[in-house]
Amino acid sequence: MINQKLHYTQYETMEILDNINTLWGDDLKKTLKPSVKLKIAASCFSIYAFEALKAEFEKIDSLEFIFTAPAFIPNEVTDKVARERREFHIPKLQRERNLYGSEFEIQLKNKLTQRAIAKECVDWIRCKASFRSNSTKAAMQQFACLNKGDDATAYMPLHGFTAVDLGYQQGDAVSNFITKFDDTPSTQTWLNLFNQIWNDPSKLKDVTDTICAHIESVYKENSPEKIYFLMLYNIFNEFLEDLNEDVLPNDLTGYKNSVVWNKLFNFQRDAAIGIINKLESYNGCILADSVGLGKTFTALAVIKYYELRNRSVLPESVTLLANRQNI
Repeated sequence: MINQKLHYTQYETMEILDNINTLWGDDLKKTLKPSVKLKIAASCFSIYAFEALKAEFEKIDSLEFIFTAPAFIPNEVTDKVARERREFHIPKLQRERNLYGSEFEIQLKNKLTQRAIAKECVDWIRCKASFRSNSTKAAMQQFACLNKGDDATAYMPLHGFTAVDLGYQQGDAVSNFITKFDDTPSTQTWLNLFNQIWNDPSKLKDVTDTICAHIESVYKENSPEKIYFLMLYNIFNEFLEDLNEDVLPNDLTGYKNSVVWNKLFNFQRDAAIGIINKLESYNGCILADSVGLGKTFTALAVIKYYELRNRSVLPESVTLLANRQNI
Protein backbone atom coordinates (compact mmCIF):
# COMPACT_ATOMS: atom_id res chain seq x y z
CA MET A 1 0.00 0.00 0.00
CA ILE A 2 1.35 3.41 0.97
CA ASN A 3 4.47 3.99 3.00
CA GLN A 4 6.16 7.12 1.82
CA LYS A 5 7.72 10.32 3.06
CA LEU A 6 7.09 13.44 1.07
CA HIS A 7 9.87 16.02 1.32
CA TYR A 8 8.69 19.57 0.68
CA THR A 9 11.71 21.48 1.95
CA GLN A 10 14.78 20.75 3.95
CA TYR A 11 12.76 21.24 7.13
CA GLU A 12 9.33 19.80 6.25
CA THR A 13 8.43 16.10 6.19
CA MET A 14 5.11 14.32 5.99
CA GLU A 15 4.51 10.58 6.23
CA ILE A 16 1.28 8.73 5.45
CA LEU A 17 0.43 5.73 7.63
CA ASP A 18 -2.05 3.40 5.92
CA ASN A 19 -2.68 1.30 9.08
CA ILE A 20 -2.18 -1.85 7.03
CA ASN A 21 1.52 -2.01 6.22
CA THR A 22 2.49 0.87 8.49
CA LEU A 23 0.50 1.04 11.71
CA TRP A 24 -0.14 4.16 13.74
CA GLY A 25 0.35 2.14 16.91
CA ASP A 26 3.82 1.00 15.85
CA ASP A 27 4.79 4.55 14.92
CA LEU A 28 3.58 5.82 18.30
CA LYS A 29 5.73 3.25 20.07
CA LYS A 30 8.75 4.78 18.37
CA THR A 31 7.83 8.38 19.18
CA LEU A 32 6.52 7.93 22.74
CA LYS A 33 9.85 8.38 24.48
CA PRO A 34 10.42 9.09 28.19
CA SER A 35 9.17 12.50 29.39
CA VAL A 36 7.03 13.07 26.26
CA LYS A 37 3.75 14.95 26.71
CA LEU A 38 0.96 13.35 24.69
CA LYS A 39 -2.16 15.28 23.67
CA ILE A 40 -5.10 13.60 21.92
CA ALA A 41 -8.43 14.96 20.65
CA ALA A 42 -10.65 12.04 19.60
CA SER A 43 -14.24 10.82 19.77
CA CYS A 44 -13.55 7.88 22.10
CA PHE A 45 -10.96 6.19 24.30
CA SER A 46 -10.56 2.44 24.79
CA ILE A 47 -8.75 0.63 27.58
CA TYR A 48 -7.42 -1.73 24.87
CA ALA A 49 -5.57 1.17 23.25
CA PHE A 50 -3.98 1.74 26.66
CA GLU A 51 -3.05 -1.94 26.85
CA ALA A 52 -1.42 -1.87 23.41
CA LEU A 53 0.81 1.07 24.43
CA LYS A 54 1.10 0.29 28.13
CA ALA A 55 4.91 0.02 28.16
CA GLU A 56 5.28 3.36 26.37
CA PHE A 57 2.57 5.05 28.46
CA GLU A 58 4.46 4.18 31.64
CA LYS A 59 7.41 6.26 30.40
CA ILE A 60 5.65 9.39 29.16
CA ASP A 61 5.24 12.51 31.24
CA SER A 62 1.47 13.00 30.80
CA LEU A 63 -1.60 12.47 28.64
CA GLU A 64 -4.19 15.15 28.00
CA PHE A 65 -7.27 13.75 26.27
CA ILE A 66 -10.22 15.67 24.82
CA PHE A 67 -13.47 13.93 23.87
CA THR A 68 -14.36 15.87 20.74
CA ALA A 69 -18.09 15.22 21.22
CA PRO A 70 -19.93 15.34 24.56
CA ALA A 71 -19.19 12.22 26.61
CA PHE A 72 -19.48 11.34 30.31
CA ILE A 73 -21.36 14.55 31.03
CA PRO A 74 -25.08 14.90 31.81
CA ASN A 75 -27.42 15.50 28.89
CA GLU A 76 -28.47 19.09 28.38
CA VAL A 77 -32.01 19.73 29.63
CA THR A 78 -32.48 22.74 27.39
CA ASP A 79 -33.21 20.73 24.25
CA LYS A 80 -36.50 21.86 22.78
CA VAL A 81 -37.64 18.57 21.28
CA ALA A 82 -37.45 15.12 22.86
CA ARG A 83 -36.45 13.61 19.52
CA GLU A 84 -33.35 15.81 19.47
CA ARG A 85 -32.39 14.54 22.91
CA ARG A 86 -32.64 10.93 21.71
CA GLU A 87 -30.55 11.60 18.62
CA PHE A 88 -27.92 13.16 20.88
CA HIS A 89 -28.15 10.42 23.51
CA ILE A 90 -27.76 7.30 21.33
CA PRO A 91 -24.37 8.11 19.74
CA LYS A 92 -23.21 9.48 23.08
CA LEU A 93 -23.94 6.14 24.74
CA GLN A 94 -21.92 4.35 22.07
CA ARG A 95 -18.96 6.68 22.58
CA GLU A 96 -19.04 6.00 26.31
CA ARG A 97 -19.33 2.23 25.89
CA ASN A 98 -16.21 2.24 23.73
CA LEU A 99 -14.31 2.95 26.94
CA TYR A 100 -14.53 -0.78 27.76
CA GLY A 101 -13.82 -1.81 24.17
CA SER A 102 -15.53 -1.04 20.89
CA GLU A 103 -17.62 -3.52 18.91
CA PHE A 104 -14.56 -4.26 16.78
CA GLU A 105 -12.43 -5.19 19.79
CA ILE A 106 -14.54 -8.27 20.53
CA GLN A 107 -11.52 -10.57 20.11
CA LEU A 108 -9.75 -8.66 22.86
CA LYS A 109 -12.82 -8.85 25.10
CA ASN A 110 -13.00 -12.60 24.56
CA LYS A 111 -9.57 -13.00 26.16
CA LEU A 112 -11.31 -12.20 29.49
CA THR A 113 -8.48 -9.89 30.57
CA GLN A 114 -10.70 -6.82 30.72
CA ARG A 115 -10.72 -6.68 34.52
CA ALA A 116 -6.93 -6.68 34.88
CA ILE A 117 -6.51 -4.15 32.06
CA ALA A 118 -9.14 -1.85 33.58
CA LYS A 119 -7.41 -1.84 36.97
CA GLU A 120 -4.02 -1.02 35.44
CA CYS A 121 -5.59 1.67 33.28
CA VAL A 122 -7.27 3.42 36.25
CA ASP A 123 -4.05 3.40 38.28
CA TRP A 124 -2.19 4.90 35.34
CA ILE A 125 -4.84 7.56 34.66
CA ARG A 126 -4.79 8.73 38.27
CA CYS A 127 -1.03 9.24 37.99
CA LYS A 128 -0.53 10.66 34.51
CA ALA A 129 -3.73 11.43 32.59
CA SER A 130 -6.42 14.09 32.44
CA PHE A 131 -9.65 13.84 30.45
CA ARG A 132 -11.92 16.67 29.36
CA SER A 133 -15.03 16.56 27.22
CA ASN A 134 -16.43 18.95 24.68
CA SER A 135 -19.46 20.38 26.50
CA THR A 136 -20.83 22.16 23.44
CA LYS A 137 -22.52 20.94 20.27
CA ALA A 138 -19.80 22.50 18.13
CA ALA A 139 -17.77 20.15 15.97
CA MET A 140 -14.14 19.65 16.92
CA GLN A 141 -11.26 18.28 14.84
CA GLN A 142 -9.63 15.01 15.88
CA PHE A 143 -5.87 14.84 16.03
CA ALA A 144 -2.94 13.91 18.26
CA CYS A 145 0.32 15.67 19.00
CA LEU A 146 3.24 15.04 21.31
CA ASN A 147 6.23 17.05 22.29
CA LYS A 148 9.40 16.89 24.33
CA GLY A 149 11.22 20.17 24.42
CA ASP A 150 11.57 21.42 20.85
CA ASP A 151 10.83 18.01 19.32
CA ALA A 152 7.21 17.52 18.33
CA THR A 153 5.05 15.24 16.17
CA ALA A 154 1.43 15.54 15.04
CA TYR A 155 -1.01 12.99 13.63
CA MET A 156 -4.27 13.73 11.86
CA PRO A 157 -7.03 12.99 11.10
CA LEU A 158 -8.17 10.53 13.78
CA HIS A 159 -11.45 8.70 14.34
CA GLY A 160 -10.94 7.56 17.89
CA PHE A 161 -8.29 6.15 20.19
CA THR A 162 -8.93 2.40 20.13
CA ALA A 163 -7.03 -0.71 19.09
CA VAL A 164 -8.73 -0.38 15.70
CA ASP A 165 -7.46 3.17 15.21
CA LEU A 166 -3.97 2.05 16.21
CA GLY A 167 -4.17 -0.57 13.45
CA TYR A 168 -4.13 -3.60 15.75
CA GLN A 169 -7.74 -4.70 15.12
CA GLN A 170 -9.93 -4.91 12.02
CA GLY A 171 -12.56 -2.17 11.71
CA ASP A 172 -15.27 -1.43 9.15
CA ALA A 173 -13.72 1.69 7.62
CA VAL A 174 -12.84 1.56 3.92
CA SER A 175 -9.60 3.36 4.71
CA ASN A 176 -7.89 4.63 7.84
CA PHE A 177 -5.03 6.79 6.60
CA ILE A 178 -3.29 8.98 9.16
CA THR A 179 -0.82 11.69 8.21
CA LYS A 180 2.22 12.24 10.41
CA PHE A 181 3.88 15.68 10.56
CA ASP A 182 7.38 16.27 11.93
CA ASP A 183 8.07 19.80 10.74
CA THR A 184 8.05 22.58 13.32
CA PRO A 185 5.47 24.90 11.67
CA SER A 186 2.87 22.12 11.39
CA THR A 187 3.43 20.55 14.78
CA GLN A 188 3.44 23.92 16.53
CA THR A 189 0.14 24.82 14.88
CA TRP A 190 -1.54 21.67 16.19
CA LEU A 191 -0.01 22.05 19.65
CA ASN A 192 -1.22 25.64 19.88
CA LEU A 193 -4.70 24.61 18.78
CA PHE A 194 -4.90 21.84 21.35
CA ASN A 195 -3.66 24.06 24.18
CA GLN A 196 -6.09 26.82 23.20
CA ILE A 197 -9.06 24.42 23.40
CA TRP A 198 -7.75 22.63 26.50
CA ASN A 199 -7.55 25.86 28.47
CA ASP A 200 -11.03 27.10 27.49
CA PRO A 201 -13.49 26.21 30.30
CA SER A 202 -16.43 27.41 28.20
CA LYS A 203 -15.84 24.55 25.76
CA LEU A 204 -14.54 21.72 27.94
CA LYS A 205 -15.53 20.04 31.17
CA ASP A 206 -13.20 17.86 33.24
CA VAL A 207 -14.38 14.22 33.29
CA THR A 208 -11.30 12.47 34.68
CA ASP A 209 -13.01 11.28 37.87
CA THR A 210 -16.03 10.10 35.90
CA ILE A 211 -13.80 8.15 33.54
CA CYS A 212 -12.07 6.47 36.49
CA ALA A 213 -15.41 5.60 38.09
CA HIS A 214 -16.66 4.03 34.85
CA ILE A 215 -13.51 1.95 34.39
CA GLU A 216 -13.51 0.91 38.05
CA SER A 217 -16.99 -0.54 37.59
CA VAL A 218 -15.42 -3.18 35.34
CA TYR A 219 -13.38 -4.77 38.10
CA LYS A 220 -15.15 -3.87 41.34
CA GLU A 221 -17.00 -6.63 43.21
CA ASN A 222 -20.77 -6.67 42.69
CA SER A 223 -23.36 -8.58 44.66
CA PRO A 224 -25.08 -11.50 42.89
CA GLU A 225 -28.38 -9.66 43.40
CA LYS A 226 -27.15 -6.61 41.48
CA ILE A 227 -25.84 -8.76 38.63
CA TYR A 228 -29.17 -10.60 38.49
CA PHE A 229 -31.18 -7.37 38.28
CA LEU A 230 -28.78 -6.02 35.65
CA MET A 231 -29.30 -9.13 33.54
CA LEU A 232 -33.07 -8.80 33.86
CA TYR A 233 -32.96 -5.15 32.87
CA ASN A 234 -30.83 -5.77 29.78
CA ILE A 235 -33.07 -8.65 28.70
CA PHE A 236 -36.39 -6.90 29.26
CA ASN A 237 -35.67 -3.15 29.04
CA GLU A 238 -37.29 -2.91 25.60
CA PHE A 239 -40.50 -4.42 26.98
CA LEU A 240 -40.62 -1.80 29.75
CA GLU A 241 -41.15 0.86 27.10
CA ASP A 242 -44.41 -0.87 26.13
CA LEU A 243 -45.92 -0.19 29.56
CA ASN A 244 -48.08 2.91 29.81
CA GLU A 245 -51.23 3.93 31.61
CA ASP A 246 -53.41 3.29 28.56
CA VAL A 247 -52.77 -0.46 28.64
CA LEU A 248 -52.41 -1.05 32.40
CA PRO A 249 -55.29 -2.50 34.47
CA ASN A 250 -57.86 0.03 35.68
CA ASP A 251 -57.84 -0.01 39.48
CA LEU A 252 -61.36 1.45 39.55
CA THR A 253 -62.76 -1.94 38.52
CA GLY A 254 -62.02 -3.19 42.03
CA TYR A 255 -60.15 -6.27 40.80
CA LYS A 256 -57.64 -5.88 43.66
CA ASN A 257 -60.45 -6.53 46.13
CA SER A 258 -61.43 -9.85 44.54
CA VAL A 259 -60.88 -13.17 46.30
CA VAL A 260 -58.59 -14.55 43.63
CA TRP A 261 -56.38 -11.43 43.56
CA ASN A 262 -55.80 -11.65 47.29
CA LYS A 263 -54.73 -15.28 46.95
CA LEU A 264 -51.93 -14.37 44.55
CA PHE A 265 -48.27 -13.98 45.43
CA ASN A 266 -46.52 -10.82 44.27
CA PHE A 267 -44.89 -12.51 41.28
CA GLN A 268 -48.32 -13.81 40.17
CA ARG A 269 -49.82 -10.32 40.45
CA ASP A 270 -46.99 -8.96 38.29
CA ALA A 271 -47.72 -11.70 35.76
CA ALA A 272 -51.45 -10.87 35.74
CA ILE A 273 -50.73 -7.17 35.11
CA GLY A 274 -48.30 -8.13 32.34
CA ILE A 275 -50.90 -10.39 30.72
CA ILE A 276 -53.51 -7.63 30.77
CA ASN A 277 -50.97 -5.26 29.25
CA LYS A 278 -50.22 -7.69 26.42
CA LEU A 279 -53.91 -8.43 25.82
CA GLU A 280 -54.67 -4.73 25.54
CA SER A 281 -51.66 -4.12 23.30
CA TYR A 282 -51.66 -7.19 21.06
CA ASN A 283 -55.05 -8.87 21.65
CA GLY A 284 -53.34 -12.06 22.76
CA CYS A 285 -50.87 -13.50 25.26
CA ILE A 286 -49.36 -16.83 26.34
CA LEU A 287 -48.71 -17.47 30.04
CA ALA A 288 -45.84 -19.94 30.37
CA ASP A 289 -44.19 -20.89 33.64
CA SER A 290 -42.90 -23.93 35.53
CA VAL A 291 -45.25 -26.50 37.06
CA GLY A 292 -46.67 -25.54 40.44
CA LEU A 293 -46.20 -21.78 40.21
CA GLY A 294 -49.89 -20.98 40.01
CA LYS A 295 -50.60 -20.27 36.35
CA THR A 296 -54.26 -21.13 36.90
CA PHE A 297 -54.66 -18.61 39.70
CA THR A 298 -52.96 -15.96 37.58
CA ALA A 299 -55.29 -16.69 34.67
CA LEU A 300 -58.32 -16.52 36.98
CA ALA A 301 -57.21 -13.08 38.17
CA VAL A 302 -57.06 -11.91 34.55
CA ILE A 303 -60.51 -13.37 33.85
CA LYS A 304 -61.90 -11.70 36.98
CA TYR A 305 -60.54 -8.36 35.82
CA TYR A 306 -62.35 -8.60 32.49
CA GLU A 307 -65.53 -9.83 34.20
CA LEU A 308 -65.51 -6.70 36.35
CA ARG A 309 -65.16 -4.64 33.18
CA ASN A 310 -68.23 -6.41 31.77
CA ARG A 311 -66.15 -7.89 28.98
CA SER A 312 -67.08 -11.17 27.35
CA VAL A 313 -65.24 -14.15 28.84
CA LEU A 314 -65.72 -17.74 27.67
CA PRO A 315 -67.95 -19.35 30.36
CA GLU A 316 -66.45 -22.81 29.79
CA SER A 317 -62.98 -21.49 30.64
CA VAL A 318 -64.19 -19.73 33.78
CA THR A 319 -66.08 -22.80 35.02
CA LEU A 320 -63.19 -25.16 34.30
CA LEU A 321 -60.60 -22.99 36.06
CA ALA A 322 -62.88 -22.17 38.99
CA ASN A 323 -63.77 -25.81 39.60
CA ARG A 324 -60.12 -26.77 39.36
CA GLN A 325 -59.22 -24.35 42.14
CA ASN A 326 -62.48 -24.63 44.11
CA ILE A 327 -63.18 -20.92 43.78
